[in-house]
Amino acid sequence: MSIERVREYFQEKGIEGRIQEFEISSATVALAAKALNCDESRIAKTLSFHVKEKVVLVVTAGDAKINNAKYKAQFGTKAKMLAADEAEQLTGHAVGGVCPFAVNPGVEVYLDISLKRFKTVFPACGSANSAIELSLEELEEYSGFTCWTDVCKLPEPGE
Repeated sequence: MSIERVREYFQEKGIEGRIQEFEISSATVALAAKALNCDESRIAKTLSFHVKEKVVLVVTAGDAKINNAKYKAQFGTKAKMLAADEAEQLTGHAVGGVCPFAVNPGVEVYLDISLKRFKTVFPACGSANSAIELSLEELEEYSGFTCWTDVCKLPEPGE
């Protein structure tokens, strides 16, 4: 199971006790925010993409959406998300639990600046009912990220 992989990874880092598991699903931003009793924007959603011959994960704020022009400028190609049946095989985590921790070799992780509004965020931990609260510095450290990027747009006030 993917959560066990993340648990082992975090055990090496000494933070496995911080993983939260829920009786309810946290597979979507809305469900995760409900399970955590926090604003949806603080959910660190991990989106998985094909970028030419490689797999890329982009971790964004829960209320952010991919901006196609920014994405193409960053990665040199149109945004093409992995199909649900490819996610687990290619990233190491199934849809609903995709996270930037303990991913398959060769998968690159990018953190979107939409997260920089918060002191802490809540990424998943490899299952559709888990999360961990991390500071941005911890997210950088534990995700093994490639770099910060700016490929999203935030909702306009009132949206």
